[in-house]
Amino acid sequence: MEYGVEGRIDELEIRVAFQDDAIDALNKVITAQDKRIKLLEEAIRHLYQEVKERQPADESSQAFNPVNEVPPHY
Repeated sequence: MEYGVEGRIDELEIRVAFQDDAIDALNKVITAQDKRIKLLEEAIRHLYQEVKERQPADESSQAFNPVNEVPPHY
């Protein structure tokens, strides 16, 4: 189907409108995910601090480091 100049401009305007909607929707998702990530990071910091504080005094030379911990399924 061949469009005249007006038809091509209309088609481009429609595409831009759909792209704007898609970008807006994606931005909302990214913003929500960013908030969730920040909450999870804060929770991890809190848990790390709590575990560190509960560590027995006689093990103070071996500071808790989650990187060195082996998950139970290994």
